[in-house]
Amino acid sequence: MNRCTERIFNGLVKENPTFVLMLGMCPTLAVTTSAINGIGMGLSTTAVLVMSNMLISMLRKIIPDSVRMPAFIVVVASFVTIVDFLLEGFVPSLYSSLGLYIPLIVVNCIILGRAESYASKNPVLPSIFDGIGMGLGFTVGLTSIGIVRELIGAGQIFGIQIMPDSYVPFTIFILAPGAFFVLACLVALQNKVKNNLAKKGKEVPAQAGCGAGCASCASKGICGGHLAGPETISKTENNNGQEGA
Repeated sequence: MNRCTERIFNGLVKENPTFVLMLGMCPTLAVTTSAINGIGMGLSTTAVLVMSNMLISMLRKIIPDSVRMPAFIVVVASFVTIVDFLLEGFVPSLYSSLGLYIPLIVVNCIILGRAESYASKNPVLPSIFDGIGMGLGFTVGLTSIGIVRELIGAGQIFGIQIMPDSYVPFTIFILAPGAFFVLACLVALQNKVKNNLAKKGKEVPAQAGCGAGCASCASKGICGGHLAGPETISKTENNNGQEGA
């Protein structure tokens, strides 16, 4: 598997932002009342991820460390503004549905996390594919949740009636409690599949992050390890061990 393909697989499966890293939960739970909202939010985030990763990677040797995060935020905010104007001009119905959550992409921890942990340390092409992989993983997560919530809560998928006229929708699924319930069920289903694969002796994608809380990472001086992935954590711990020796 070449490096670019590995970055896409990483975002879709190994470090899926929604089902593995549990990042971006605010838009995940808020906008997924329908499948079209989920895919719209996911693709908007993907566009910002790809463009910001590309530009940050190009400027990684120019941006001073002292102003690294402010520079990343300026880059991300610029692309979010462009996406916001494009949605308002060409897809006004979707723009109205997503509302405030489009501008809030600026502070989405997925985008800033990838900028800090990957794009600022790697060449342009792998960074672009990293953005594509993480963006598609986020889109798949939001769309999956939106499909389940819309189907059970309204009897539709992408606005198309699926259930028969006699079906009585469970409206709680398009409310806030339904979002938490569907997310929990999909994560449990994913874990069940992984466990079954492990029992059959098949390779299971490694869980991203250290498995401990963020406070534990901070106490070791490796805060952000959940975003950087297991490789970064392993290297950091080895370096700490060498320093201690």
